[in-house]
This record gives sequence, structure tokens and C-alpha cells, in this order.
Amino acid sequence: MAKSSENLQDDSGQTFWDHLDVLRGVLLRILAVTLLFTVVAFCFKDEVFAVVLAPKSPDFILYRLLADVASRLGMSGAEWFDVSLINTGLAQQFMIHMKTAFCVGLIVASPYILHQLFGFVSPALYDKERKYSLRLLIGGYIMFLLGVAISYFIIFPLTFRFLGTYQVSAEVTNLISLESYMSVLIMLCLFMGIMCELPVLAYIATKAGIIDSGFLKRYRRHAILVILVVCAIITPTSDAFTLLIVSLPIWLLYEASILISRSASGRNARHVSPQSSEQ
Repeated sequence: MAKSSENLQDDSGQTFWDHLDVLRGVLLRILAVTLLFTVVAFCFKDEVFAVVLAPKSPDFILYRLLADVASRLGMSGAEWFDVSLINTGLAQQFMIHMKTAFCVGLIVASPYILHQLFGFVSPALYDKERKYSLRLLIGGYIMFLLGVAISYFIIFPLTFRFLGTYQVSAEVTNLISLESYMSVLIMLCLFMGIMCELPVLAYIATKAGIIDSGFLKRYRRHAILVILVVCAIITPTSDAFTLLIVSLPIWLLYEASILISRSASGRNARHVSPQSSEQ
């Protein structure tokens, strides 16, 4: 007679419902910690929005760096710019404050979230699989944060400065809404964070024998076309400048994926060769 789901046990002696209780506890702890950091971020409104709104300031670090490089090369620096943000809805600023606080809370709590999720999954893995998965998890997390940093410090400021100061006529003044500013910032940061996972995915796929560096080289032109199409669809704006600014780092990530895939293929060959020589 087949056992019911209540009586099914794994190697640790836990039933399906025991695992479900553990998962519920993990999710509750994640929710509690995320809400805690969200409330803290909500209370520190001035500090949070000083960081969020920094790229709109002409004194932002990227603009100062570009001006310094231009002066060292004997070139005239970029013109001073001033773009004002406006609010167009009665409750819009409050809602944006809440959404921003939640995003900050989620980012701050993300190491704890990953720790809890990995702690739930890891007992089902072998020691070698656990170490391998942990390295991939840490690598993927670092690459995601790198993508967010690239977007915040480079891509978004250049996009905002170009589009915020672009005018078809001197008679038309740019007044950017806060909602538009935040949506572009979040979209670009999220998009670049996901795109920075390309080297990690290339490593995993190469280790699994799905692709190799030759495959990535052979379809390089196709990949560039796909990158341009995806960037044109995903990016919040439809101008060529933003398309190029976003596409360039992704193309560089694709080239890095080729190098990583080649390295992973070499390691696979070194692991296989001793076994084949013994046979």
C-alpha cells in the first residue's frame, strides 16, 4: 500500500508537512526582516532620497570625474545643467516614498534573505554541491550588485543628463516628474543587475555541457542583435543614446562570458583527462 503524503519521510526523518513548516518559518523571518528595514528606510527619508536623487545633481561624482578628465586633457568641461523634478499627483510623493523605502529595505535585507533560502535548500545537497552552489550564489549576488552600481553611477546619470537637458526649442522647458525619474532609475538598475548575471549563467551552462566558448563566438553577431532588440524593448526611453549606453556594458559582459566559458571548458577538460587516461 502506498504511503500517504503525511507519512512520507526523507533521510532526516522529516515529513512533507515538516518541510512546509520550516519553509513557512523561513518566509515569515524574511518578511519580518524586510519590513523592519523598510520601516527604518522610511524613517530616514532625507538620507535615502539624498542618495536616490544624487544623479540629478551637477555635482554628482561622475560629472565631477568627467569634468576633471576634460580639464586634464585641455578640453572644455560640460556645461552646467539644472533639471527640476516636479510632482503631479496628490498622493504620489507619499506612494513613491513607500515604494522607495521598500526597495531599500529589500536590498539591505537581501543578504539575510539569501542566507535563509540557502539554509532551507542546502540540507538536500551533498557537501560538494553545497560548496559549489554557495560559490555560485555569492558570485551571482555580487554580479547583480555590480550591475546596479554600474547603472546608478554611470548609465542612469548619463541618460538623465542627456534627456533632461535635451530641448527641441529654447521655448520648451524640461520639467521631469518624480515618478518618471524613479521609474527610469529602478528599471535601469534592475535591468543591468539581471544582465550582469550573464557571466554566471555562461559558467553554469558550460559546466553543464550545454554551451562552450566556441558556441558563444559563433553566435556573437546574433547575440549583439538580440542585445540591441532587448535593450530597445526594456529600456524606459526610446532614444538611441540610452540604447547605446545600456547596450555597451551588456556587450562587454557577453565578451566576458566567452572568456569565462573558455576557462570553465579548460577546467572540465582537466578533470576529464585523468579519468580517460586511466581507462
